[in-house]
Amino acid sequence: MSSSDCLFCEQAGGEVLWSDARCRIVWPQETDYPGLCRVVWKVHTKEMSDLCGEDRVHLMHVVFAVEAALRDLLAPDKVNLASFGNVVPHIHWHIIPRNRDDAHFPGSIWSAKQREFVAPLPEDFSAQLRNRLATVLRS
Repeated sequence: MSSSDCLFCEQAGGEVLWSDARCRIVWPQETDYPGLCRVVWKVHTKEMSDLCGEDRVHLMHVVFAVEAALRDLLAPDKVNLASFGNVVPHIHWHIIPRNRDDAHFPGSIWSAKQREFVAPLPEDFSAQLRNRLATVLRS
């Protein structure tokens, strides 16, 4: 797949909350999971084991920073971490704050809906999250 045919090469994948030379944190504003964020590796890489050790550590540091910031900001009952890349050739991690009354709990967010519910986000969610991430991920 060329970069001109690749969604994550052509688009950020959501509102960019933080970025460096290797990866970016985006907020795709998912309807059922408004706090869901993704960490997207910027170059075509299919598997975590394709990354060198330093890049693996860096990527997971960023993923854990997002998880901690979302926990601090939203106080969810659980946070799911999932890595995919079946369609796009970019490792990307989904960081998904979960609540017992969310649409799919206790199943995965890709399972059948159990109920209709969307937890409201705090005002200025993206600004608050961006500030927390900038503090933790300062070089």
